[in-house]
Amino acid sequence: MSRKLVAYFSASGVTAKVAENLSEAIGADLYEIAPAVPYTKGDLDWTDKNSRSTIEMTDPASRPAIDGKRDNMDDYDTVFVGFPIWWYVAPTIINTFLESYDLTGKTVIPFATSGGSGMGKTNEKLQPSCPNAKLLEGKVFKKSASKSELAAWVDGLKL
Repeated sequence: MSRKLVAYFSASGVTAKVAENLSEAIGADLYEIAPAVPYTKGDLDWTDKNSRSTIEMTDPASRPAIDGKRDNMDDYDTVFVGFPIWWYVAPTIINTFLESYDLTGKTVIPFATSGGSGMGKTNEKLQPSCPNAKLLEGKVFKKSASKSELAAWVDGLKL
C-alpha cells in the first residue's frame, strides 16, 4: 500500500479544515506547511499593493521561508498539497515546499480552497518546482467539503 501525505498551507484556517478532512477520509498523514514568519491580516490584504502577499505573488522568484521540514518525505509515494488560491495560482510558499524535497517518482496532487475562482495556472506555475514528479490536475473545494466528497475525488484519481 502506498503511503500518502496531505501537506497544506492555510492562511485563515479554511484550507486546514479541508486538509484535515481529506487526511481522515483517505487515511493519510497530515503536515502543515507553516511560514517561518506567520502572515498577519495586513499581510494578506490583496487590495494593498504593498502587502506581503501581493509583493510575493507579483514576484515569480519569491520563495517565502518555511518553518521546519518534513523529515520522512522519502516514505511517501503520493503527496497531496493544499493551499488557498491566490491570484489564480498557489501561493509561492507552495513552490518553497515542493523545492525543499526530491520528489522524483512521487505523485503530487494539488487541492485548493477558494470562494469562487478555479485552479487557474496552478499546475503551470508548480511544475518547475517538482520536475521529476508526476503532477496531477488539482481541484478547488469549498470550505464545506465533506469527507465523503473528498474521498470520492481521490477514488476518482485512480491512484
